[in-house]
Amino acid sequence: MASEEELFANIDALLQEEPQLPPPAERARLREAAGITQARLAQALKSTVQTVKNYENGRTEPKEPRLSAYQRLLNGWAVKYPAHGVPAAAPAPAVQPEPVPETFTGPAATEAPEAETVAQVEAPAVAAAPEGSASRPATSSRRPAGKKAAKPAVDPRFPHGPLAVLDGDGSAYGVDGIVLDCPATTVVELVEWTLRESGLGAPKLSRHGKDSDPLIVLTAAAAVKLGLPEHLEDRRGLRLPEDHPVVKQVVKAKWQLTQRGFGPWARIYRKAQGRDRQCVQLAILPWDALDSRAWPGVSEMEPADVARVLGVYAQRVITPRGSTAVSGLELMTALRPPTKPVRDEETGNWVSGPNPGSLGTEPMDPAPPEGQPEHPAIYHSGWKGGFLHEEAYQWVRSVDLLGDEDNLPYAVGLDLNTAFLAAAARLTVGLSEPVHFVGPQFNPKIPGSWLVDLSHVELDPRLPSPFTPTGERPTGPAWYQTHTVAYAQELGYNVAPVEAYLRRETGAYLDPWHDRLKTAYVDTLADLGVTKDLDDAEFLAAMERHKDVDPAMAAVLAAIKATVKGGIGKLFENPQGKGYKDGDPWPAMQRPTWRPDIRAAVISKARVNMHRKMLNMAKLTGLYPLAVLSDCVVYPAPSPSPLDFLPYAESGKPIPGAFRLGPTPGLAKLEGVQAMLWAVDLMEQGLNPARHIKGGDAVLDEGE
Repeated sequence: MASEEELFANIDALLQEEPQLPPPAERARLREAAGITQARLAQALKSTVQTVKNYENGRTEPKEPRLSAYQRLLNGWAVKYPAHGVPAAAPAPAVQPEPVPETFTGPAATEAPEAETVAQVEAPAVAAAPEGSASRPATSSRRPAGKKAAKPAVDPRFPHGPLAVLDGDGSAYGVDGIVLDCPATTVVELVEWTLRESGLGAPKLSRHGKDSDPLIVLTAAAAVKLGLPEHLEDRRGLRLPEDHPVVKQVVKAKWQLTQRGFGPWARIYRKAQGRDRQCVQLAILPWDALDSRAWPGVSEMEPADVARVLGVYAQRVITPRGSTAVSGLELMTALRPPTKPVRDEETGNWVSGPNPGSLGTEPMDPAPPEGQPEHPAIYHSGWKGGFLHEEAYQWVRSVDLLGDEDNLPYAVGLDLNTAFLAAAARLTVGLSEPVHFVGPQFNPKIPGSWLVDLSHVELDPRLPSPFTPTGERPTGPAWYQTHTVAYAQELGYNVAPVEAYLRRETGAYLDPWHDRLKTAYVDTLADLGVTKDLDDAEFLAAMERHKDVDPAMAAVLAAIKATVKGGIGKLFENPQGKGYKDGDPWPAMQRPTWRPDIRAAVISKARVNMHRKMLNMAKLTGLYPLAVLSDCVVYPAPSPSPLDFLPYAESGKPIPGAFRLGPTPGLAKLEGVQAMLWAVDLMEQGLNPARHIKGGDAVLDEGE
């Protein structure tokens, strides 16, 4: 006779077995008996029609958590629609339905009534997640994180969202809990599955733009399964060699790779057929596709959580197409496409024509002072007239100018939220080629570069000069962007330009870029508990804990900030590589978005904005900064809280013009607090306290 231990062991073994489904033909019979189409079943299972077909013809079998849900549905139908000659089972007593994984929640409230899932139509089908479950964080790779971003109307061409994260078992995790079954075992099969069956992609962001290509993110296990190396050996070129078997497979199947080859962000494409693009973007996690500085902690997350982070970013910003810098630049073009359809007056046909307000389709040579010595047009011209030097602040006040401030116990750092993004708001930039003028009258409304002497402008030495990144007073004529010269005029000084390179055609090119990123930034902060309705004390408290509220959304916030910084930086990308020779063209300068003048305009306005706030702070409070690094400024303070030294009216409201706390771009947050003696010690060593005010090993990047 079997012992109790043996019996329990046998029972445990049975419990560990996967649910058993009826034969494929029976699955199809039950669905048809219930009057449910394959499309409606696919929607309920958060899958594709082709996957349902595969279930019903025996080609593939579902995996968890979809397996248990599908079995529950089939069991329910089997009770209601028994096979011929089998009596229907008596109805079971009513019981409270058990909650199921969030993967199987119903559609958003914005979807049409006919899009109801089977779970809402048939009693035994998949039940909706219980109320409140959507706020729970994910606890495993098979369970996406609960909190979801507000979802726009679903484009019927892309029912499963913009992207998916493919794991080694063939599960492709999409947005909003979707899990697709991907049968691909090679990169070529993956590309074809993505374009034919996945339902992935995103609609264009502007009327005259292009739809976003689907993105497939590969985990380490998925990469190895597809024949890719776990680590990319070519760390300099960041690509597979052309003789690698996977590259050969791609080429043999008549697919193409872009010039950057098969690297961490590989684009595989064929020539478009009519209006239908044939292109898939791959991101390979084990090859560091997601830089930890821009996407903190994302590479170590479970696939479902990676899909959530990238999905929210894709919805609010753009489907990632490379680094956050690349995505920032691509977002500019997506929102301001270079062309639009125009009617040919002679033939009556629609043809491609220039889109007003864009940067066009061809690269533009910079004005001599706006470029750099290596640029071919400047190198071969022999230009010796100097260059524009509009960069972010890196300034430290001399210790000799401290006065009694070193008696204050604290040094408090304030950081402006996305200062470059705030500067891009309603920024007029040049859209046409630069034109040279001699002895022009200054006009603050015309973007361009001006050769002018600002050395006569005298300001309090406890403030940095607004005209140089070092904060040092100019010593003679130099090239400045329009906003810098306009600020000298705003301070009441006469400006008399000697020369200028100006642009006749102008426009607010960055406006849609600013608006989209500002909304993304504010909405993501709100998801982390930092909202506009908080008073200043509540804001400081919320910012102190916001990164711990939801690590996934905190990663999205970091990526948005990196997109701003990187996008502006990409406007003036330098030549790279050991083999480069001065005077030779390089890839970045051959694109229309290589525009150093636009980058200079953003940085000039950001630096002027910072100086204006510091000047107003001095007038309102008598406090002067100890140091500035880009958008971070350090002040001596009587307490660790900025509430004790920022200017407030008697009503308790912040006084406009100086630094103000808040969650929107251009307002400030607390960066860090240290002892005043600590700051003075760094200043005596010639170091910048703003670089280290955050504490720990944190060091701010130059430029944002």
